[in-house]
Amino acid sequence: MATLIHTISDHSDDVNYCAFSSSCLATCSLDKTIRVYSLSDFAELPYSPLEGHAYAVHCVCFSPSGLLLGSCSTDGTSALRAGRRLAVLRQPGASPVRVCRFCPRAARLLAGAADGSVVLWDVRSMAPCRSGKVKDGSLMACAFSPNGDFFVTGSSSGDLTIWDDTMRCLCNEKAHDLGVTCCDISSHPVSDSESGFKYFQMASCGQDNHIKLWLILFADFLGAQLKHKCTLQGHCAPVLACAFSWDGQLVVSGSVDKRVIIYETSTGNTLHILSQHTRYVTTCAFAPRSPLLATGSMDKTVHIWQLDLKQPCAGGAVENESKVAIEDWSEDDVSAWLCAQDLADFVGLFKMNNIDGKELLNLTKESLANELKIESLGLRSKVLQKIEELRKTTNSASVPDEFLCPITRELMKDPVIATDGYSYEREAMENWISNRRSSPMTNLPLHSLMLTPNRTLKMAISRWLETQQK
Repeated sequence: MATLIHTISDHSDDVNYCAFSSSCLATCSLDKTIRVYSLSDFAELPYSPLEGHAYAVHCVCFSPSGLLLGSCSTDGTSALRAGRRLAVLRQPGASPVRVCRFCPRAARLLAGAADGSVVLWDVRSMAPCRSGKVKDGSLMACAFSPNGDFFVTGSSSGDLTIWDDTMRCLCNEKAHDLGVTCCDISSHPVSDSESGFKYFQMASCGQDNHIKLWLILFADFLGAQLKHKCTLQGHCAPVLACAFSWDGQLVVSGSVDKRVIIYETSTGNTLHILSQHTRYVTTCAFAPRSPLLATGSMDKTVHIWQLDLKQPCAGGAVENESKVAIEDWSEDDVSAWLCAQDLADFVGLFKMNNIDGKELLNLTKESLANELKIESLGLRSKVLQKIEELRKTTNSASVPDEFLCPITRELMKDPVIATDGYSYEREAMENWISNRRSSPMTNLPLHSLMLTPNRTLKMAISRWLETQQK
């Protein structure tokens, strides 16, 4: 079941793209702006909307840590932001930039343009470190492998091209007769029982109305191979967007036929057809480790859907990959975090003192005053407050998700069950229903405001806390 839980209608023109981090949703539009929303309540963040591009913004993407936001535009530039702070990367030849993606394992941003140029930017030096060009046509799509060792591009000529991280072309395949519009690579490789090889799964879509699933194989004696797995049916017009769910079990697509279709990856079966958009569906994206789906359209809206998913497949590798632990932040990650917290004036000071993620979490009011020499008590308090918020995030990371209140994202002390079937912290839910009669999880009306103590969950939390104290 897919339930529409929220609609964003803030853009004044076509929505071109949307992207999730672990805590935010970013959208971009023909209206030249980027907007960023909190996933906790879908409220627009204080620094949004983001401006700076002179023409339409085609694509947005988050860095692996979620602290940097990349974007690209018809104005021939890509941009990097941490909160309001902006760095502009100008595409060689000033060709309109159609797509951008962060590398999962390196501080690099890939930007592809209408003239077929592909540039890998080093986000620390803001300089291009590699560049190339597709054989024919405009570059319309790109996707990185989960390990960052290779990426795939799709062009308006219909080609899919596999590149290694040195920008060497490994494989080229004619995939969609009338042009590729989007591609995505699943975080979960699949095994071939006959050969014993592990394949990367890729989805692509195009102007030929098709969504195709592919297997990418790397072997020393074979090089790189792109093998067509199947073609998914359902759309009757060009397909403009496709994406895998974080666990690789689902593929979603959006089309000129105004429909969104969700498929089961293993069987190719259609699970859901969503027809709420009134114009072309231009973008779709799954949230990481969450049953949320965002779809954007030329009708100027973004719909947020909640899916009733099966249990995710075993193994926690992807969960670890999709979010960089704060203790593992580099000095550049700390700088990006400072900018996002409106503390950009401290970037130079923190870099000079080699403050990485581990050092950041260990800062105290004494070290801020005596070692970093921050004289203002007000500024020290502001920095310390932001660090304390980070510590709470770190401490809650190991708490089982079912023990966290969906509203506060904190460990529940007095869990209660609402009539929507979900459990919440009593005080948080009482505050919620004092202002509205809808479910925090589904946004649907609550049939009753009755809250029932969840004694079983409270006992489970108590037992878990006892194990943590041993």
